Amino acid sequence: MPNLTSAERFRGADLSRVADRARRTLGDDVMILHSRTVRDGGVPMVEVLAAPSYAIDAVRRHLEPKPLPTTLRKADGRPYCIALVGPTGAGKTTTAAKLAVRRGMFGAARPGLLTIDTYRVGGMEQLATYAELANVPFEVVYDAREVESAIKRLSQECDVIIIDTPGRSPASAELTERWRSLLDTIAPDEVHLVLPASLRADLAVDISRAYASSRAHCGTTHLLISKLDEVPSERGVTDLALSLEMPTRWITDGQDVPADLKPGVPRLLRTWGLSADAESDWMPA
Repeated sequence: MPNLTSAERFRGADLSRVADRARRTLGDDVMILHSRTVRDGGVPMVEVLAAPSYAIDAVRRHLEPKPLPTTLRKADGRPYCIALVGPTGAGKTTTAAKLAVRRGMFGAARPGLLTIDTYRVGGMEQLATYAELANVPFEVVYDAREVESAIKRLSQECDVIIIDTPGRSPASAELTERWRSLLDTIAPDEVHLVLPASLRADLAVDISRAYASSRAHCGTTHLLISKLDEVPSERGVTDLALSLEMPTRWITDGQDVPADLKPGVPRLLRTWGLSADAESDWMPA
């Protein structure tokens, strides 16, 4: 797993001298990740966090997902399917709405919504409301026999389908088996594990393993970190993403639909102290 253990902190009287020290220590391709003014024994000093550019590049390569296909609709007319899975309360339904209702999110491709979350009170109604307000096609599937017809109806208008799923609960193994089998019938092209940024690292690893591929079920392909606005510091979020070893296409940082949805890699790199200028303007996938 790539990391930034080669990052070092340097202090000095002024930024120019500190930057020179960093270059002499780490090489001419050093990148200044963060700078701040601190007091050392009451004396104001400039402190920088620096790392070789190859360390940043390694992290970027590890987190960067493959681009979405230029043409999302398949040759047989089937839309590209993106499913969101994860624990209860992770923000899957709100994230599904953000992906589906943001204008130009998938370029000229038109999105649709499909839910198999028929267990949570209000979840289906919430997604239906978003779909109605944004004029996005919406389908509900209760069992495997309905999958083909639901996707066929959506394919008449949609090039990409966002799929919402129930939260996983260890206490409801039978229900979990049922909806995961249903998701396998849909056979999504991407399965994004939605995890809140405040989740403990050990729990995140356990949840990731629970959603891994098995002989019975397809597994997750991407990580989607949600609720970044609910953590006091985002520094550990990139560590979490790297530890789960999945590419990260998107993150969310608030409840506003659809605004609080951002590209994943630029935001995660910023948690290492890269300036805001390092994040390119938001562009739809």
